[in-house]
Amino acid sequence: MFSDVLDRSCSPAAGVSCIDARLALTTALSTLRPCLGISCEAMSQRNIAGDILHRQIRENRALGFQRHYHVTDPFIKRLGLEAELQGHSGCVNCLEWNERGDLLASGSDDQHAIVWDPLRHKKLITMHTGHAANIFSVKFLPHSGDRILVTGAADTKVHVHDLTAKETIHMFSDHTNRVKRIATAPMWPNTFWSAAEDGVIRQYDLRESSKRSEVLIDLTEYCGQLVEAKCLAVNPRDNNYLAVGANGPFVRLYDIRMIHNHRKSLSQSMSAGVHTFCDKQKPIPDGAGQYYVAGHLPVKLPDYNNRLRVLVATYVTFSPDGTELLVNMGGEQVYLFDLTFKQRPYRFLLPKKCHPSPGQYSLTGSSSRLYQTAEVQNGKTTNGVANGIHLSTSRLRLANTRDSSSSTQLPPHLERIKQQANDAFARQQWTQAIQLYSLGIHAAGHNAMLYGNRAAAYMKRKWDGDHYDALRDCLKALSLNPAHLKAHFRLARCLFELKYVAEALECLDDFKGKFPEQAHSSACNALDKDIKAALFSKTDSADEKKGNSSIRFHNFIPEDEIILRERSFDYKHRYCGHCNTTTDIKEANFFGSMLIFTLFVQMCVGGGVGDVCEACVDVCGACVDGQGQYIMSGSDDGSFFIWEKETTNLVRILQGDESIVNCLQPHPSYCFLATSGIDPVVRLWNPRPETESDNGRVVEDMEGAAQANQRRMNADPLEVMLLNMGYRITGLSSRGPETSDDEDSTEGQVQCRPS
Repeated sequence: MFSDVLDRSCSPAAGVSCIDARLALTTALSTLRPCLGISCEAMSQRNIAGDILHRQIRENRALGFQRHYHVTDPFIKRLGLEAELQGHSGCVNCLEWNERGDLLASGSDDQHAIVWDPLRHKKLITMHTGHAANIFSVKFLPHSGDRILVTGAADTKVHVHDLTAKETIHMFSDHTNRVKRIATAPMWPNTFWSAAEDGVIRQYDLRESSKRSEVLIDLTEYCGQLVEAKCLAVNPRDNNYLAVGANGPFVRLYDIRMIHNHRKSLSQSMSAGVHTFCDKQKPIPDGAGQYYVAGHLPVKLPDYNNRLRVLVATYVTFSPDGTELLVNMGGEQVYLFDLTFKQRPYRFLLPKKCHPSPGQYSLTGSSSRLYQTAEVQNGKTTNGVANGIHLSTSRLRLANTRDSSSSTQLPPHLERIKQQANDAFARQQWTQAIQLYSLGIHAAGHNAMLYGNRAAAYMKRKWDGDHYDALRDCLKALSLNPAHLKAHFRLARCLFELKYVAEALECLDDFKGKFPEQAHSSACNALDKDIKAALFSKTDSADEKKGNSSIRFHNFIPEDEIILRERSFDYKHRYCGHCNTTTDIKEANFFGSMLIFTLFVQMCVGGGVGDVCEACVDVCGACVDGQGQYIMSGSDDGSFFIWEKETTNLVRILQGDESIVNCLQPHPSYCFLATSGIDPVVRLWNPRPETESDNGRVVEDMEGAAQANQRRMNADPLEVMLLNMGYRITGLSSRGPETSDDEDSTEGQVQCRPS
């Protein structure tokens, strides 16, 4: 690893003075540059020489140095296959690094667990776990000296193994269905949790003399007997928070400490003989749970159900600093939720009697005023229903529509990016246009035109969730420039496409009032005709009723659960291109520099249980700049996808399996990745030398692969099953260009042409 080279070249232990190091670095850079994969110009911009010197002079800068150069763009571009670890005889369903990153554990359908030395590509320990079915999860118990390994399997059992003695020391049989995930906490040694398809989350404490676990959360009490817990994760920053994924679009975040304190209080009340005539006590207290959901999914759920398309969270994980939650939503896309700056979904479910007063445009979930006349209501509820957008006559009248041309001015380099995006749009290369607009927005987030143009590209592409992202972009554009004509019209179109038909008509009527010169355009007339036809359609009326009640799912859902769902928070970013419909263990993960935070937390000795000391937070926060971070996910097409975290742009696709990639686990401190799937091998990936010109694992046509996956996700389930069996189906396995877009040609310049 290049960090070893740097340690040897500039180290106090080597007796090299700062002046000598400065002189030596001039000649050393030519050697370091190929190792780092950074050009002279890029190294000059990064000032790696200065960073190395600072690392030597100020010891606390070492962490920042390692974090800054952990994963960089050149590393991602050179990422390739290093080795295949062979030893299993079945699908490898789970991978886990130890804390230091010098051991890798794997679990398989062959019911064996293997511990590897990944740096030397050696198999160290192979043991039969005692399970009678597929192993789905494997975890090292923190602070056990890498001696204790926990496994969960399809035989409903959780086993604890002593790797030194090569024996199983605990066997738990409390679950009644397949165990899908095990979770551990860095600051809670001897404790771990399990999620199973019986809908129960259990907590284990190896210090207890009892051989039974404790029920922490029972989802069946809230979602019925058919609910299945699929995944869980503990927040590495604050181990009191536990994220749980299950079937359905909602991801749940629980405060473990509040749950335990509540039950302790109930137990003390019962032992003291305090009884009330109230209903059955809640197993989870108010305020101990918070839900997250992609805002369009509750309304889309009936349509998905009708097409036998299953939504299930197959993997959840926190960012290493604990501020973000990443979710791989089976049947849909990958979503990133911001746990610090939360926003409500853009819903349109407010009862008519609760309309905002005239002159208001109420948006749930925004922290800024949308318009000069807007009022924002964040999280308030009325009769258990979250506030949302409601438009009526002249409710979108925009006072003081000042000239905002100054906000559209872009620096020359961003103007070139915008023009390239417009050119891609004109060629109907929607994904390329979206990515270029996203680059511009990342650099100039105040520009309304870029948001409006990206919304147009989303509406043309029409992948799952695109109209909802377009709606978000339209609202952002209008918040920056209330006089944005095209964003206003596109908002009406998005409302219509999202089945908010009445609101779409109100928005369109207001558009006509504000821009009378457009009132009789072909675009307005076509949209007006579509909306009114839908309003008077009995079929649409039935669909609208389903949509407005979809958040309740079933009549037997308790009122507390309904309220929690209606108070859900929306996502920050969405990542598209992969396909996740075939397996329910498919992972998504962070890949990049912030992973170093995890190691730092594990070394922290100043905090109590579940906490990190303030000194560690300050030191780590000083070197967190958000640079070089990526999101990655496995896929049903045998590839794994890598996106830039902030722009959401797809930057790399690599063929990782002959069938399906399920697992992706990044090394805690190096640009080193382990993957697995249906093949009985573990694959290791790292940046390859520049001399290796041919990387046969790279998927060159990234847009074609992403389009094929979107078609695959929307295919008939029987066709997907045949495709997984090896049959070729026209249109699903192809990686060529997308089929022609039959978007209405009558929409005119208001809709089709970017600004």
